[in-house]
Amino acid sequence: MALFDNGLKIGTPILLGIGVLILAPVIAPVAASALKPLVKATIKTGLSLVQKGRELISEAAESFEDITAEVKAELIAERAGPAVNPKADKVS
Repeated sequence: MALFDNGLKIGTPILLGIGVLILAPVIAPVAASALKPLVKATIKTGLSLVQKGRELISEAAESFEDITAEVKAELIAERAGPAVNPKADKVS
């Protein structure tokens, strides 16, 4: 059969899988302890970036609210007509 003509090529992935299963209990704790500082640093960086992003969004929202309030005040002033300044009427 042509399926089994390639010799070790079929058995190699199976043997690698068995080897991984045998070595996983030994390698996993070592890899986990080696990767823990990297994972912690990555999480810390991610949290810092999220916090900075929240601050930037908050500042942008505050600026937008300020501009919106200014525009609303201008629209109200335009609708009311020319403003009368009571201090301007007094003659010194």
